[in-house]
Amino acid sequence: MEVILKQDVNNLGFTHDIITVKDGYARNYLIPKGLAIIANETNRKVLAELKRQQAFKADKIKNEAATIAKALEGLSLRIAAKAGASGKIFGSVNAVQISNAIKEAKNIEIDRKKIHLNEDSVKELGNYKAKIKLHKEVQFEIDFEVFAE
Repeated sequence: MEVILKQDVNNLGFTHDIITVKDGYARNYLIPKGLAIIANETNRKVLAELKRQQAFKADKIKNEAATIAKALEGLSLRIAAKAGASGKIFGSVNAVQISNAIKEAKNIEIDRKKIHLNEDSVKELGNYKAKIKLHKEVQFEIDFEVFAE
């Protein structure tokens, strides 16, 4: 019997896969538990439409991320921090400060979880790079300078 999986099932397949299983397994386990539906003509058409819509949404999200990346390309940020005479700053500069600096510079809000520093946090004055991952296929680096207030 062919069924369409509604969610991932270990050792069987992933969501929206059409798989062939024994009739008893489908009727007694997969369908009653809500893990699968019978792969008849109607359900296949619904699946095709769902996949088309998901592809359209994924493409739209990727294009939006590429637009934001293009707008931020070549941007160099300056982040002020209180520092001692030796060049060490009081506290640290992390993804939250970088996100706020981008918002002030270009009025584009980027979630702090999408900003990755090479170090956990920056604790000295100087020039650094941060990697911004907007989408699994859209990522870029941004330069920033930490200077004394």
